[in-house]
Amino acid sequence: MLAKSSAPLSSTANDNQQSNMESHPVIRTLYDHLESVTALDFHPSVPILASGSKDYTIKLYDYSKSSVKKAYKTIKEAEKIKCLSFHPSGDFLVVGTKHPTLRLYDANTLQCFVSCNPVDQHTGSITAVQYCPSANLYVSASKDGAIKIWDGVSNRCVSTYNKAHGGEKVCSVRFSRNSKYILSSGKDSLVKLWEIATGRALITYTGAGVEKQNHRTTAVFNHTEDYVFFPDERTNSLCCWDSRNAERNRLLSLGHNNLVRMMVHSPTSPGLLTCSDDHRARFWYCVKSSD
Repeated sequence: MLAKSSAPLSSTANDNQQSNMESHPVIRTLYDHLESVTALDFHPSVPILASGSKDYTIKLYDYSKSSVKKAYKTIKEAEKIKCLSFHPSGDFLVVGTKHPTLRLYDANTLQCFVSCNPVDQHTGSITAVQYCPSANLYVSASKDGAIKIWDGVSNRCVSTYNKAHGGEKVCSVRFSRNSKYILSSGKDSLVKLWEIATGRALITYTGAGVEKQNHRTTAVFNHTEDYVFFPDERTNSLCCWDSRNAERNRLLSLGHNNLVRMMVHSPTSPGLLTCSDDHRARFWYCVKSSD
């Protein structure tokens, strides 16, 4: 489903459900997958949405046309889709599946490319992928516990962080805005900030509620990259750290009745979207106190 992203400055985390619905009404529902949708990404410059599913397909939707509810292009895969990410130009789509081999698709011709060296690939299913803003690199994470950095031109792996989270599964990876750092989270309940130039973990963010996560979740920067957010699996609350010194602020209640599986922060404003196993998505908008 697509919803309007406009948020009045008077919105707060405590707004009632009705006002939230009025601020973010569902404007479109797209139907084309046969099973659960597992991955979504918007094209960076045109109104196209890419989705991946457990039905072994990747769908491309043109959501500028209000009457269209089906995909205009479909990629059929051999494995269930786990994650995907558009190239900053929108011309390519990197895709992770339950198979360890990472795929790169031409978004126009749908031609598939893989690294010519099998040693480059992961040894477990892919859990996360993302292009860096400068487009010269992309990053992948896997159940094998490794994080891999790939050359965006040659499609070759240029660096591997083995046992990035102590051998536990890596759940999420994302680049900083300047493309110099990678933020990762794992099932060890830790969030780490990696320096790409040296390949070392500069900061480890600790204090999430459980010693070992039972389910996959996501760590994100806020829009200014001053803070790092990560859901506490034990309390379904939000852990918030200062991104530079790892000082943890107090837990913030997210109001969900089940596990928070996904979070996405706006790149330009203090808005956060959380999605949970309670079948709800909640939009949070931080407003500074006037005191």
